[in-house]
Amino acid sequence: MTFEHYLLCVLGMGLVTFIPRWIPLAWLSTRDIPEIMKEWLRFIPACILSALVAPAIFLDASTGRFQMLQPRFLAAIPTLFFALKTRSLGGTVIVGMAAYWIMNKLI
Repeated sequence: MTFEHYLLCVLGMGLVTFIPRWIPLAWLSTRDIPEIMKEWLRFIPACILSALVAPAIFLDASTGRFQMLQPRFLAAIPTLFFALKTRSLGGTVIVGMAAYWIMNKLI
């Protein structure tokens, strides 16, 4: 492929990614959203994060089976308590990394 083909491909991918995000934004920016819808939309980030994190914590990577006694899950417990108590993103990342390192050494 030539440089022009790559450039068209990248621009096309950018356009395909941009349009589905822009259309709802443009459409909803001129309308009032009902309170029930606003309340429902507040939970979407937590749901998406949970859907991404839960399989990584609870599923064994080699077998794909549910397994609780693995370093990732055991490290997530103190990390969750630290996050809930302090609400510090940086501290939570550091505690999570340290807990994961310790659990890997212990198990």
